[in-house]
Amino acid sequence: MIQLGLRLHDAEKLPMEELLPVVKEKGYTCAHLALGKAMKEYPCTPSALTPGYAHYLRHLFERNQMDIAVLGCYLNLADPDPAAVRRFQESYYAHIRFASLLGCGMVGTETGAPNREYKYCPECRSDEALSSLIRNLRPVVRCAEQFGVILAIEPVARHIVWNAARARRVLDEIGSHNLQILFDPVNMLDLDNVDRREDVFAEAMELLGPDIAMVHFKDFIRVKEGYGLKAIGAGTGEMDFTSVMRFIKREKPFIYGTLENTTPDNARECGRRMREWYERV
Repeated sequence: MIQLGLRLHDAEKLPMEELLPVVKEKGYTCAHLALGKAMKEYPCTPSALTPGYAHYLRHLFERNQMDIAVLGCYLNLADPDPAAVRRFQESYYAHIRFASLLGCGMVGTETGAPNREYKYCPECRSDEALSSLIRNLRPVVRCAEQFGVILAIEPVARHIVWNAARARRVLDEIGSHNLQILFDPVNMLDLDNVDRREDVFAEAMELLGPDIAMVHFKDFIRVKEGYGLKAIGAGTGEMDFTSVMRFIKREKPFIYGTLENTTPDNARECGRRMREWYERV
């Protein structure tokens, strides 16, 4: 049975000691933890991620019978400033070490943009941007190998790894069993492909299926502002989760699936809808 969780910085603004029982009561058994967003009261610099901090959190989650499905670290490894890349790599190394002490098997990340602002630009889709990402990602993956942790990259339509073929190329060029995929179907959509989204999902599951280590669930609506699509809680928009749930049920029945873009008011209902969708496919 799929293991559903919640992205903790979408939940109530409470200290972690008070938050986990609330999330558990809503029916979730695991969580997506991004330290800098969910625990803003504490530093998350590499030097702050000590064994004592890791064991404190590990025991706290164990007491609430919850897993940390993934430790989020979303920094731009394609930044054009080499000094910034080195700082970001050090943060990834620290998160990987921290994850191993937490009993969390995965650090999740996205793939950035070739600018300081971490914003979409046409160069995101260039071979030069992809080569830069792969070069800077290699030592991070090697660190993950040393600590026995999976580094999971998430394809996003407006980042460097913007489709399944691009993600497959990264996996093949780096060639490590510790580099896998965090599959977020909605993040692979933009206005150019949203109306053929089932083809997008089918390609991702075909090309990346063996390497998908985790799934994110959210939904979308069309809006006039921004990039034309707005992420919202799973089950409250246009998404049909049938093909994704069928893939999970057939290939990865115990995978972690964490919900994103929920609110404290709709988190329980979004989780219920995802469980029902899984059960009926």
